[in-house]
Amino acid sequence: MDGAEVSVPRLTLANPPELIVYDRAQRCPYLQDRVARMPLRLPARPLSREELDERLEAGDRRQGFVLYRTHCPQCVACEPIRIAAGDYTPTKSQRRILQRGDAELKVLIGPPQVDGRRVDIYNEHKSGRGLNDGQPPIDAEGYRDFLVSTCCESFELSYHLDGELVGVAIVDRGQRSLSAVYCCYDPAASRLSIGTYSILKQLELCRSWSLEYLYLGLYIAECDAMLYKARYRPHQRLVDGAWQTFR
Repeated sequence: MDGAEVSVPRLTLANPPELIVYDRAQRCPYLQDRVARMPLRLPARPLSREELDERLEAGDRRQGFVLYRTHCPQCVACEPIRIAAGDYTPTKSQRRILQRGDAELKVLIGPPQVDGRRVDIYNEHKSGRGLNDGQPPIDAEGYRDFLVSTCCESFELSYHLDGELVGVAIVDRGQRSLSAVYCCYDPAASRLSIGTYSILKQLELCRSWSLEYLYLGLYIAECDAMLYKARYRPHQRLVDGAWQTFR
């Protein structure tokens, strides 16, 4: 369901100011038969680490150059979720995933980048998990706009098996936190549970860099694709404007 687009872009009172470049009711990308509203906000300049932390604390997510937060008219199902890195202990199965990944995968940290292999992994991952939602495959320009372009300090974790790239995670860096923006992997390497492994490695980075939180994006109890996030306990979710702990 569509609504009327905002005719004139608006500035927010944030620091730095943000230009609302898109604000339109749309079909919810997570739940059927729901109407979503997620205004896209373009910061006037790149965010500092502290400014990113403030926005993550308030429930923001990032996509390319823009930030967004849900402002849906009749739904509050989306709950930002984070893990306090110092409080988290992996489960027995997660420890096995971590040990297997450490033994078989080479992990590199570098700037986000785009090439044919990364685009292929992104498209194969979405198709393999049934996340296409009728959308055509992304191309290099779309990948760059979504995962390489950024308004803050971002880096890429790349996962290599026997010399071949098999997974990529894009991560934002704050002064007190990391934010897991997106992770995709080759379905042929699914036995390695790279999605889980990537979260565990990001928690390791948080502890190594003395960071407090790892943000995992949105948790939606009614969305099957989001349920994996609840397996990381204890975690915190932003409910009614306050972060609450779930054990």
